[in-house]
Amino acid sequence: MRIRKVRKNEDGDIIAVMLENGQMMDIEQAIQQAEIGNIEGVNVGTAKNGRKFLRANPDGNEENNLDNLPQF
Repeated sequence: MRIRKVRKNEDGDIIAVMLENGQMMDIEQAIQQAEIGNIEGVNVGTAKNGRKFLRANPDGNEENNLDNLPQF
């Protein structure tokens, strides 16, 4: 499955995702699913403060970056 839409909070942080099958999950669930390989096209990074986050795999196409996906 791939992420098709995102939900952001008032600060612009992604707090939830919608997969191509319509399934929605909060960002923590999405990170866990990405770590075990259940979400394609993304990887998990770790910020300097130790917080994990999702990011799109680099492919030279900015349109499919998570921040640029449609919101739901």
